[in-house]
Amino acid sequence: MKVLISHPTGNSFFRAASEGLARADMLAGVGTTVATFPGNTFDKLSSIGPFAEFRRRQYNPILQPYTQTWPLHELGRMAAAKAGFKKFTRHETGLFSVDAVYRNLDKQIANKLKKNRPDAVYAYEDGALYTFRAAKQLGIKCIYDLPIGYWHSARSLLGKELERWPDWAATLTNFKDSESKLANKDEELSLADVIFVASSFTASTLKDFPGKLGPVEVIPYGFPQVVERRDYRTIGNSPLKLLFVGGLSQRKGIADMFAAVEALGNKVELTVVGHKATSDCTALNEALTRHKWIPSLPHSEILKVMRGHDVLIFPSLFEGFGLVITEAMSQGTPVITTDRTAGPDLIRHDENGWLVQAGSTTALKDAIERLLLKPEIIKEIGSEAMQTARLRPWTVYGQEFARACLKYEK
Repeated sequence: MKVLISHPTGNSFFRAASEGLARADMLAGVGTTVATFPGNTFDKLSSIGPFAEFRRRQYNPILQPYTQTWPLHELGRMAAAKAGFKKFTRHETGLFSVDAVYRNLDKQIANKLKKNRPDAVYAYEDGALYTFRAAKQLGIKCIYDLPIGYWHSARSLLGKELERWPDWAATLTNFKDSESKLANKDEELSLADVIFVASSFTASTLKDFPGKLGPVEVIPYGFPQVVERRDYRTIGNSPLKLLFVGGLSQRKGIADMFAAVEALGNKVELTVVGHKATSDCTALNEALTRHKWIPSLPHSEILKVMRGHDVLIFPSLFEGFGLVITEAMSQGTPVITTDRTAGPDLIRHDENGWLVQAGSTTALKDAIERLLLKPEIIKEIGSEAMQTARLRPWTVYGQEFARACLKYEK
């Protein structure tokens, strides 16, 4: 079985999936926008200040013979974003919007199928519609990846936040998608012969789909390389050092986080790393002034910051996976997260982390208070988190991914 896989931005799980297919001799091709390989144009440009972002698009050299890029729209998006030309990156309608980037690559892959017919195509949400339509006409298997839960479930669950935390409503930007975009998402799902998700929670949201769907495969993502040494400080009477990393939106449960943390006063210190979903939220702006806020950091620095904190808090209300969970665990930083993330797939409560009910400020506060009463368990739980991470590197995800694809060869 040969699989053509495509994704516009080439994130970590896409690269791991591509490598898994290559190592299993199942890779027909890789389609993306920008791919940096040793010695290619993007690699040479990445050493120049304005083009340093290309380093984030580095691929394993084993993928170079298979990879084809269509960079124009993505380069336009990157340039317009840096220049502040919001008109060109406007949601859905901008010439170089994220939607335009996804749509262009999707069309390019669809055209490619007419010349090169793989056994299957593997594409991701919002970037599969044209590919799948063409594949169906050619009798090619359609494999779909849903990286976050089904949109209808998101609106149902997050809609409740508009009443629960009205002052934070401006941060819930997931309600901006047009009806036509939502209809396209549904068509992608209906065309898929099999759907891959990275968490049991994501799989559960597909129960809200109004029609019939193909089988669903749950394959959790892998962990980054585990840190060789992690030193744990003696907390004693000093404040517990808490960390949050992620987009600053109530989708991530940050209103609950700030309320829980602030109820504990000077017993805790909170560091927040992440971009604002919007600048037009007074509640968020005021909360950030009361804590240490870092808008952005390189990935290596985020891992370093994780090692410098006692616990990562990730109280998300709707998450396809939550890569910061695996990142923190790989650094020996135990995680408090919710039942609407990949937490239930990765964390054994009170053994290698802690699980709390999503949307419960009280449950989150109680979990932190237990650590204040018994801070010595942080080292024990953190060490167990590292052991969990060692058992599931990204290569394991790639192997499981390839084997799962092979199940749908016929």
